[in-house]
Amino acid sequence: MTWHTGRMAALHLHTTGLDAETARIVIADLVLVGGGQDADTRTWLLNPGIPIPSEATKIHGITTDQARAQGTDPQEGVAQISRDLSTIISEQIPLVVFRAPYALTIFDRECHRHRLPVPGGASGAGLRSVIDPLVLDKHIDQFRRGSRTLRALCTHHRVRHDGNNNPASDALAAARLAWRLGNTYPQLRSLDITTLHDRQVIWAAEQAKSFQEHLRQKDPKAVVDGAWPITPQTTS
Repeated sequence: MTWHTGRMAALHLHTTGLDAETARIVIADLVLVGGGQDADTRTWLLNPGIPIPSEATKIHGITTDQARAQGTDPQEGVAQISRDLSTIISEQIPLVVFRAPYALTIFDRECHRHRLPVPGGASGAGLRSVIDPLVLDKHIDQFRRGSRTLRALCTHHRVRHDGNNNPASDALAAARLAWRLGNTYPQLRSLDITTLHDRQVIWAAEQAKSFQEHLRQKDPKAVVDGAWPITPQTTS
């Protein structure tokens, strides 16, 4: 059995903003699929403790008032998610996270904010089974033009995305995309999950360097962080 044919978990976050250092979790979806077992979908609505900008509400549909009235206390919600992720990591189940440095960095900062243990340890040192379909897609087809959003990659690789009205649709789509990439490309499925994780660390750094070189044609000071799957915290 290769990594793409066994059990996989997929994590997707909806947040208050785009800055991974300051964004708070509003919705977290964790889906376990594959391996000949029924799908297990877990969804959390959190009260982030700060106002939700209208731009974020347009994406995930949750207002500040809704989050305050219906959302779980953020410390308790993050603790629940952390426990589930820790179990997944301990069982070496592949963890699919589209744009992993964004989602996993946010989760890392939320754990620190609430003084909770970080699944995988500091800076993801114990995370050795992450699959980022965006990194994989860029590796296998570096120079393809066009958008590389989750929906765009699902369309390109003919993967079903169930849409915004279906709970956990983004997490499910990311898991399906990871399966499709593993099923389609022997150079990916031939690697064990730990080796694939380690290769993505290298590939993500190479991709960031290439993009930085492209940006510096117009902006000599442009910087693209290539850390993967979590951006380490800076110390002041």
